[in-house]
Amino acid sequence: MELLVGSLVRLAAIQREDLLIYTRWFRDYEVQRFLMPDVLTPQTEEAEAAWYERASLSTESYTFGIRTLTDDHVIGNCSLFEISNKNRVATFGIVVGDKEYWGKGYGADATRVMVHFAFSEANLNRVQLEVYAFNARAIRAYEKVGFVHEGTRRAALFREGVYHDIHMMAILRDEWLLSNS
Repeated sequence: MELLVGSLVRLAAIQREDLLIYTRWFRDYEVQRFLMPDVLTPQTEEAEAAWYERASLSTESYTFGIRTLTDDHVIGNCSLFEISNKNRVATFGIVVGDKEYWGKGYGADATRVMVHFAFSEANLNRVQLEVYAFNARAIRAYEKVGFVHEGTRRAALFREGVYHDIHMMAILRDEWLLSNS
C-alpha cells in the first residue's frame, strides 16, 4: 500500500478551496450530530477558515482531507491530535461529511490508511478515539480496522434530550502489526 492511499481513498493535504464544502457539511445536523462538540452549532465560513489555518500550520497534529480514488472528490477529513511524543499516543478523529459515501466502506478505508500512517510513519504505539454509542456505523468501521473497546463513559453526552454513552476504543502498534503480517 502506498503510504496515504487505500483501496477507496487517498489522504491528502487539506485545501483552502474545500472550506465551503466543509462548512456545508458542518451546517448539516445529520453530519454534526456524530461529532464531538458538546453543543451543536452550525459552523460559519470564518470558523472553518480559522480551523484550516490552525490545522494546516500545526506541527502538533496531522490532518488530511479524505479524497476518493476514482474522481478525487473530497468526502471528509481525519486527524491525529493530542499527540504525546513521550508516550507515543494520539487521538484519532474522522468525519465523512459527504453523506453519499456513508456506509460504503470509505470511512473504514480512511481509518485504515491513517492507522497505517500512525504506526509506520509517525512512530506511534497507540491510537485512541471516542465514539458515541449511537454511532453504530462508526463503531463497526473502527472494529474492522482493529480498534478494541476499552471502556465506556456512561451517560456522558446529553444530545437530543437524552443522555448517551461514549465508548473509548484504541488500537496498539503490536495488534496492528499482527493483523497486517
